[in-house]
Amino acid sequence: MAIYLTTREDHNNLLSEEPLALLIGMLLDQQIPMERAFAAPALLKERLGGKIDATQIAAMDVASLTEIFSQKPALHRFPKSMAERCTLLCEIIATEYDNDARKLWSEAKDGDELVTRLTKLPGFGEQKAKIFAALLGKQLGVTPPKWRQATDPFGQDGVYMSVADITSEETLRLVKDHKAQMKAKMKK
Repeated sequence: MAIYLTTREDHNNLLSEEPLALLIGMLLDQQIPMERAFAAPALLKERLGGKIDATQIAAMDVASLTEIFSQKPALHRFPKSMAERCTLLCEIIATEYDNDARKLWSEAKDGDELVTRLTKLPGFGEQKAKIFAALLGKQLGVTPPKWRQATDPFGQDGVYMSVADITSEETLRLVKDHKAQMKAKMKK
């Protein structure tokens, strides 16, 4: 099953097939529309010559990567800070996980370790780490022991709270409705 986080099938396929692309999309998923954040890895791959590789990105100087992030359409509304975070994320993947982003989750002994590993990535706080781990479990079958407990409440079935729950246009609408309700509650 392909992940459904953008409006383009080829972008969704990239997210499903390239673990680093999915991680970068999640990194960028803040302060811009979700669909734009998860489409950005496909544009980044294109701008890097058709390959998205942690070692290659980590070796780039931040100014060069910022320039790539800034090309129209920009990959994020804050290209410099996100290019810096992307470089740091790729350094971790290149050095700690043998340039294989999938190892970040495939080698985690349980859900708690997976969430802990994710929180060590730049731009991944506890909530984002739980959401990403829930996405892995719900949509990619990455289910280390106790993953649901470690990702609570995002790992629960039948909730539409985050990107972990988006599998169609309908579930995208449900997640957006939930987020709008949460924002409205916070304003009260």
